[in-house]
Amino acid sequence: MATKTLLILSILVAFSLFRPSEACGISTYWGQNGNEGTLLQACQSGYYQFINVAFLIDFGCGITPRMNLAGHCDPPSGTCRGLITEIQACQNLGIKMLLSLGGSAGTYGLCSTEDANQVAAYLYDTFLSGKSSTGPLGAVALDGIDFDIEYPRSTLYWDDLARALASYSTPEKKVYLSAAPQCPIPDRNLDTAIKTGLFDYVWVQFYNNPPCDYRSGIAGLIDAWNDWSVYLPEGNQLFLGLPAATGAGAGYAPPDVIVSQVLPVIRNSPNYGGVMLWSRFYDTTFSATIQPAVCGNKLHHEDLLISMV
Repeated sequence: MATKTLLILSILVAFSLFRPSEACGISTYWGQNGNEGTLLQACQSGYYQFINVAFLIDFGCGITPRMNLAGHCDPPSGTCRGLITEIQACQNLGIKMLLSLGGSAGTYGLCSTEDANQVAAYLYDTFLSGKSSTGPLGAVALDGIDFDIEYPRSTLYWDDLARALASYSTPEKKVYLSAAPQCPIPDRNLDTAIKTGLFDYVWVQFYNNPPCDYRSGIAGLIDAWNDWSVYLPEGNQLFLGLPAATGAGAGYAPPDVIVSQVLPVIRNSPNYGGVMLWSRFYDTTFSATIQPAVCGNKLHHEDLLISMV
């Protein structure tokens, strides 16, 4: 018994030193196509550990915040507030639910540090606190905020927004932050923000960028991954962002190639977190194919202890 206890303690110490993935898995974006199924269906598929509800497309610089969820519902009329029960059901399944900012359309940006603070207060009150019944999603308490900042009015102050949002974390409820930069380093919009080290998850878009996506070959894709693995601040998890179908983005890599030639290599990175797929609409078979290989033999503390009892 003493030997077994010592073995468990030794392995737990090793886990603490190597910082295994807190929640290794697949992330996706939901909300930009009315034909992708419901949010609850996405969660009940069993494929995802993270879902980004996309997008808040207008905000900052005095602009009235506006959410767009494509054909699912109409935020201004209040019809999206019915999603609160689906969001809660997803959270009960252990899925982290984040609100995604920006995207490729809309009018958004930050004009000053004070503006970033005001946007953070709006985001917390409306989407994170669970207290604003008049918000687009009702009195929802999402788990965090995703920065998909692609075409902002300004590349400045995103680090201030990250700091302001992180300040709302408490011992009882952490505000998770994620970022979706392009794969060329440095990302022109999010580099300064990423360098704060405040992002729990960084799902880099390894697509739509020929120098660092699959069009550069497997070796090129893995080299780009390794560059990010070294570049990312300590404690941030790195995800391989991929298009989930040929029509989802340039640089599509077949899932069997990802399973057999890419994941076995990148899983060895100490900050490896998993895979991000754009998007739920395009993900008809991709996640089902790669899911068994995404985390490989990375065990959680709970799995380890159960297996040793």
